[in-house]
Amino acid sequence: MPGLDPGIWLHWVRDCRVKPGNDALMKPGRGTPLLLLPAGAVFLGFFFLPMAGLFIESFRLYVPGSIGSAADAPFTLANYAELLTPSFAGFFFETLRISLLASLAGLVFAFPLAYWITRSLAARWQPVVVGLFVTLMFLSVLVRTYALELTFGAVGPLRPLLLAIGISPNGRGYIEILVGAGLLHYIVPMATLTLLGTIQNVDPRLFDAAQALGAARWKAHLSITLPLSMRGLLASFLFAFTFSISAFVIPMILGKGRVLFISNLIYNRFSEIADYPSGAAISMVLFFVALAIVYVMSRQVARRWKT
Repeated sequence: MPGLDPGIWLHWVRDCRVKPGNDALMKPGRGTPLLLLPAGAVFLGFFFLPMAGLFIESFRLYVPGSIGSAADAPFTLANYAELLTPSFAGFFFETLRISLLASLAGLVFAFPLAYWITRSLAARWQPVVVGLFVTLMFLSVLVRTYALELTFGAVGPLRPLLLAIGISPNGRGYIEILVGAGLLHYIVPMATLTLLGTIQNVDPRLFDAAQALGAARWKAHLSITLPLSMRGLLASFLFAFTFSISAFVIPMILGKGRVLFISNLIYNRFSEIADYPSGAAISMVLFFVALAIVYVMSRQVARRWKT
């Protein structure tokens, strides 16, 4: 049967997913709301109330020279209208573009690493490598950012080599790549650790069966491993994208004032000119844009998994 499409194994796995036979076991007990009440109260107090205050502040009128808005300041849409200008649109586009590319590149690097750790690495070395990735993930962002700056920055030891091959360390393209590398410093360990459990849950016999049916190794990965890991890949991407789009230290240090993210603009509005309403409006737009991207991607992956 060498001509049989190995993708049928994926459909077989989908059709044979375990379905609970007793729906009563899936219903929450009467005590569940009481168990969720403490967490809900903390979430309400530390997330929803501050976000509601930020949302209201974004509609307040700001008077130049003051610190924030007055308690009785009138409501206005001027703070959001300001964001429709080309300069603000450029900030949003630049943040989304670099964050998206860095997140996708992080998955390209992380998935083979996670697969190698799970399938090829000896069992006695797996805890060592996983511990290394955990250490890298929790290493201070400030430390790793300055390490990149001192190595690949405009005054780093590689400056003569970069100039010799015609790359300017102060060029915008190089600075964007350096900012992306700073994001990858955090994305790759985090995505790799996220994907370990996903790949472990993929039955390796399905991959072997696809190869036994005549599929090449790369085709078996594309038709079996990747589709069955799609939810883990989505989770890793969303974690990476959420971190990237809200990054502050990395673009502030490596961007050298030429590549700035929305978070840097928010900091400027709140801390340097005390325009709280404008900073709140930018924060709310960034929040809803990120929320919309997460929702759309989650829906698309869930729809493809059901078909």
